Amino acid sequence: QVHLVESGGGSVQSGGSQILSCVASGYAHSSNCMAWFRQAPGKEREGVADICTGSNNIVYADSVKGRFTVSQDNAKNTLYLTMNSLKPEDTAKYYCAAKDYGSTVAPRVLPLYQYNIWGQGTQVTVSS
Repeated sequence: QVHLVESGGGSVQSGGSQILSCVASGYAHSSNCMAWFRQAPGKEREGVADICTGSNNIVYADSVKGRFTVSQDNAKNTLYLTMNSLKPEDTAKYYCAAKDYGSTVAPRVLPLYQYNIWGQGTQVTVSS
């Protein structure tokens, strides 16, 4: 059974930085794409960044472009999200997701229904 476990959440002041990690275990085969999503109270879960195996494909949501960086260490089976210049509107629960079927390319941030494997999330709170 596949498990994704996020860590690194917490409280940070506006303008600060934080790094989230997502450790994957139990894979029978490699995922095609992995992603970070976030969900703020009262809002829908939205995609933040995707990283896919096809042509080292990485895409970001416009709201985080230039501030967030997604990366992965395949040797450690770990996905990272480095968040800089954090804003109060970045406050949300951040989720790691993976999909092990379909295309290995994401032309843009993929919707949540495309992903079939999810972590439990980690809370990030940015204070002004």
